[in-house]
Amino acid sequence: MRVFPAVDILDGRCVQLVQGKRENKTEYGSPLDNAKRWIDEGADALHVINLDGAFEGSLKNAGLIKELILETGVFVQLGGGIRSVEDAAGWLDAGVDRVILGTLAIEEPESVKFLSEEYGREAIVAGVDAKAGQVVVRGWEKSAGDYIEWAKKFEMLGAGSLLFTNVDVEGLQRGISIDPVKRLVESTSISVIAAGGISSPSDVATLKNTGVDGIVLGSALYSGRIALKDALEICI
Repeated sequence: MRVFPAVDILDGRCVQLVQGKRENKTEYGSPLDNAKRWIDEGADALHVINLDGAFEGSLKNAGLIKELILETGVFVQLGGGIRSVEDAAGWLDAGVDRVILGTLAIEEPESVKFLSEEYGREAIVAGVDAKAGQVVVRGWEKSAGDYIEWAKKFEMLGAGSLLFTNVDVEGLQRGISIDPVKRLVESTSISVIAAGGISSPSDVATLKNTGVDGIVLGSALYSGRIALKDALEICI
């Protein structure tokens, strides 16, 4: 199971949000410095989110993200503000290993098929952000249907993996809700990366036992509630 430390970027700074709300942000300095910190502690992959893009459809942090890709040299999956096939292709051509398609995948499902055929399945992650079992898009404000049905559709269209974010517990640092993750793993045959609420080594171990292929560590990692080395040891 692979560990993806999160590097979320807002106004050029590394931040963590609570429940995806930009007014509930905590700043942690330079995105590149944080990326290098996690790599120095053993990470071989990063989960980078362009929050300015997610909120505004902006490429405001493009230069900073490209610098991060070049300077770190590790596996990078990127999301946030990817509103078109052209946006996704641009990032893949710029050196991102995998793009996360969220709202775009829901509103234009054929984009998943096109990009997987052009760049390969492994380059495409379909985002399944779920609240009370329903996929939510547009800043988690708009409901778009059952998350299991969407996951099956993304698999059929050619996504190489799914990023499941449990919005109900995301950013709260109160632990995971395992049942929705189990349902997803049992319902699809492609890789699942889990995010949301992971706050302790026991959460990591529980997710590993469900069969997920990766986890994203965010708020609890930055606040010190969970140490990266402990998560990496469990995932071996």
